[in-house]
Order: sequence, then C-alpha cells, then structure tokens
Amino acid sequence: MSLLLERVTKSYREPGGKPIPVLGIERFAMNQGEQVALIGSSGGGKTTLLNIISGILTPNSGRVVVDNTDLATKPEVVRDRFRAAKIGIVFQTFNLLPAFSALENVLLGMSFSGRSVDKPFAIQLLERVGLGHRLHHAPQKLSVGEQQRVAVARSLANKPVLLLADEPTANVDLANQQLILDLIRDTCRDHNVTLLMVTHSADVAGAFTRIENLKDFNRPERCLQGQSA
Repeated sequence: MSLLLERVTKSYREPGGKPIPVLGIERFAMNQGEQVALIGSSGGGKTTLLNIISGILTPNSGRVVVDNTDLATKPEVVRDRFRAAKIGIVFQTFNLLPAFSALENVLLGMSFSGRSVDKPFAIQLLERVGLGHRLHHAPQKLSVGEQQRVAVARSLANKPVLLLADEPTANVDLANQQLILDLIRDTCRDHNVTLLMVTHSADVAGAFTRIENLKDFNRPERCLQGQSA
C-alpha cells in the first residue's frame, strides 16, 4: 500500500479558543501506482488533507502512512527530508524560482532530496513535457502552460513514490489543461507513481477511473469529540 490514512482528525482554533473542525477521516487508502481524483467543495479541507499527507502539517490524531512510514509520528525535520525524497507536489501556482532557468528549477528540486543531482534525468523530464528547447529560459520567458509543465517535471525529479497535485490545471487554458493532465498521468504511469489529484473540474475528474468526494469519507465533527487543536 502506497498511502494509508486511519482515524485522521484535524482542527484549528479561532482567536477566542473555539476549535474549528476540518478533517475527520476514518480510513482512506491507495495502492502503489493507483490514480485518484479528489473532488469536494471549496474550503472543505482538500488542501489541508494534502498538506497532512505530505507532512507539511500534522494531524491532531491518527496515522498518515506513506511508503510504510507514519509521518504523523515524525518530527518536522524528518518529515521534510521524507517529503523531499519520496513525495512530489504540483502546486496550482507553480512556485518556480524566477531567477533560475527551467532546468535549474528542476535541478534545485533534486538537490533537496539528499541524493546526487542527476542532470541527464532532469533534461529527460523536461524533454518528456515538451520543453527540451526551453531548458535555459527563466519562468517569465515561458507561457503559463510551459511554467506548469516545468513544475510537473520538478515534482517528478526525485522519482517519488507519491505525487500530490493540487488543482494543477486551474490556471491554464483548456488546451493546456488536457496536455498537463495527460503529462501528469502518463508520467506517473510510466514510473509507477501513485497519484492523488485535487480538482474542481468535472472534465479532469472524469479522466480518472476512481473519483473520491471528500465529503463522502470526511466527518469533521469527529474533531470535537475529545480532540484538541
């Protein structure tokens, strides 16, 4: 199993101290290489869930197991190292460094993993996403669709076991939406990477054989039953 969440709860506190429940997930699991589209209402906890899976946040309670490692029990420095080595993330807003070229952005992503930087593989990834001729262009010299393709290449640079994609097609036009969706899914399939993609698009979700709606397995009110933020 590539991903397993069990009895995961997460709540925040208002300034006055009242807890705000966000997540209450009894169980959610994905097999290695599986691809899932996650849908749900805005503000429903999807991004919080991705942040917990990636170890950016920790839950109030429960297990978050990625590649046989329970991130909920690990200190921040260990979670950071694990994320760099094992989890790829595609952000809605790209998060490319403007002072660096497309290739340098991918190489920098590799440098955080603790393994040696593999420049030929970085070039191969950029060629795979159709940017072999744009290796040395800075983000501001690339179109929006090209920037997102660099972000996809960077997310796969460390050969992760799990890829988390948070609305990766939200800021591109329809033509690039399909291109980026195909790139992410095909590249994950080629490398047996588990893919969890958050999307508001019915067209994007419809490309997946497994579609999960967060409201179907999330019971945030559980956070108030003996949980503290």
